[in-house]
Amino acid sequence: MNDKPLAGKVGLVFGVANKRSIAWAIAKAWHEAGATLIFNYQGERLKENVEELVSEFGEDVALAPCDVSSDEELKTFFDWVKTKTDRVDLLLHSVAFAPKETLAEPFQNTSRENFRVALDISTYSLVALAQHAAPLMTQGGSIVAMTYHGSTKVLPNYNVMGVAKAGLECAARYLAYELGPQNIRVNCISAGPTNTLAARGIKGFGSMLDIVKEKAPLPWKGEAAALAGTGLYLVSDASQFVTGQVLYVDGGYEIMGM
Repeated sequence: MNDKPLAGKVGLVFGVANKRSIAWAIAKAWHEAGATLIFNYQGERLKENVEELVSEFGEDVALAPCDVSSDEELKTFFDWVKTKTDRVDLLLHSVAFAPKETLAEPFQNTSRENFRVALDISTYSLVALAQHAAPLMTQGGSIVAMTYHGSTKVLPNYNVMGVAKAGLECAARYLAYELGPQNIRVNCISAGPTNTLAARGIKGFGSMLDIVKEKAPLPWKGEAAALAGTGLYLVSDASQFVTGQVLYVDGGYEIMGM
């Protein structure tokens, strides 16, 4: 068995915030499998965190700022990527945001502007990244996006993010259809409640995690490392005919009715 299944592959990683990020857990798995990685960071506030983390991979790891809600920054980022590589094989979309009040107030109180922001950053960004990345995937490729069970079921306080994740999953299916002829696969991982910086911004996150720990058939600890293996599978040859899918990695909680 090849212990470096991603040797020679180049991957783009969007969404690392700190060492607890799901994006970081998957990035480490990709790196250990042999991939060369390029990272974005969202603003100067997170730059130091990302720089410190990626330094584990050596001095040659590339990173640059990119606000996925800005067409100008996306163009600048991908123009810069083209100076680093002539090909991209993998892309991880682990990006989501909603104004804090939308995750605490009733969903019916969501303002038009907050709704727009949530879907722009959490949903449309996948489309925007695919627009830029697909032309670089000249030998085929794999795009992986992170989603959550709140896309299909009501989870109190998840609110507009549930709508955004439903849109993300639908967008992934349409992209999978359109990019399939280029041998580009697009899939989503629906993670169980995971103790990340973003998750802690959701009112009642602790209760969400406790319920899954209690009800899931398999022990779910809420650790990002649990997603690494699936993140690697979806970009390896083992999943070469898997596209347009949502894979639940939540200890089996999704199957439970009670």
